[in-house]
Amino acid sequence: MDIKELTKLLKLPNTQFEGHLVLNDHKTIWTLHFVQGRLIYAVDGLHPVRRWNRTLNEYFPKFHLDIQPAQISDRQHWQLYLLDQGFKRQQLSLVRAKVMLRAVIQECLFELSQCAYATSDWQQVELPISRFCRTIALSPWEIQMTMNKVKDMQREWKRLGMAGGNPTLSPTLKKPIDPQRLQVPHPYITGKYTLWHIASKLSKPVGEITKSLLPLVQDESLELKTLPDLPLAAVRLSATSPPVVQTNTQTNPSVVAMPQSFRPSPSSSIAAKPYESIGSRTIPAASPAPGATPPKPEAISPGNDNQPLIACIDDSPVLAHSLKKILATGGYRTLIIQEPMQGFSQLIEHLPSLILLDVMLPNADGYNICRFLRDTPVFKDTPIIILTGRSKPVDRARASMAGATEFLVKPPEANELLQMIHKHLRKDEKLSG
Repeated sequence: MDIKELTKLLKLPNTQFEGHLVLNDHKTIWTLHFVQGRLIYAVDGLHPVRRWNRTLNEYFPKFHLDIQPAQISDRQHWQLYLLDQGFKRQQLSLVRAKVMLRAVIQECLFELSQCAYATSDWQQVELPISRFCRTIALSPWEIQMTMNKVKDMQREWKRLGMAGGNPTLSPTLKKPIDPQRLQVPHPYITGKYTLWHIASKLSKPVGEITKSLLPLVQDESLELKTLPDLPLAAVRLSATSPPVVQTNTQTNPSVVAMPQSFRPSPSSSIAAKPYESIGSRTIPAASPAPGATPPKPEAISPGNDNQPLIACIDDSPVLAHSLKKILATGGYRTLIIQEPMQGFSQLIEHLPSLILLDVMLPNADGYNICRFLRDTPVFKDTPIIILTGRSKPVDRARASMAGATEFLVKPPEANELLQMIHKHLRKDEKLSG
């Protein structure tokens, strides 16, 4: 199935559709969940438990929910339920969860692209998840980027001669071979791991892992077998840290070390391309430590609830205090957030009338934070004023491309800032009126 056919299958019956798209190739069933016309999760009928356990442990190795497997046994869409509970209990950060969901969706769409055909059935139903959980649904731009990745993977898969197969297969050695020929540690080719899993563990693209194993397949030293899923009772509700298999290349390349602590893929700050190839994913470091409770930003400045609330996203206590004083003189309440991704739940909770966003943050790029906010439905039309120490035309252009409403050099002059805020809030009042 080419990308055009797959895209056609995903065409929504209406822009606000909520429910499931069930795709069936008579071998496997995939269920794609949509909220308000946006794709929020994808489930395959082959390895739903394996995929959940693997991706959860990769992105949230300290995830913990005090829930028994029996509590999800009668839930048809238990993944959405667990995601919702993870947000409610502050076990998941929104940005990191979005990265995880995009990886899951990308895998499922790639598997679908390997099918010769599939029937489709749209099932409209209201999904029982919270408003906050709904914000992780992928925007049209994110879907397009995901489809582009699927197309690239499909092209590479064909070059490898693997058309029709997919990474749900498990490599299994059929006979002893020279350890020097192994480019993947031996424990991973014993029929216990899928190609997806091996790529994740070794932080490499799945195509690269597959390519390294093909010579062994061709000389019949290794075979790619179908692996059954784990039982639902094995769903990971409290992620553990399994050992990472490593090859000691300093001594003997066939020696395998099994350290006790799991070391997840290196994190990075949010970059211009926040999602990389499957198996070598970039995870924004701006999100809180996995499993940690996000620190709450400073209390909202006192004032009448009818006064507009302005959110200030800036890591500098000095500038935050200065902005707070300026805004108070204009009759505005202030919500100070020093860690944008950790404070995102506060933005969702309080829904400020306007956002002041510093572009130079220690763990994130302000322009990408702005794009992220614009891709979140509740902030699609919220005025966002970028604050920066740079004032070159290229900086203004970047702010505009990121979706910023205005651009202001810091430290801002009080009158100019208040006039700018007043202008955009009045504009909003006219539009809502």
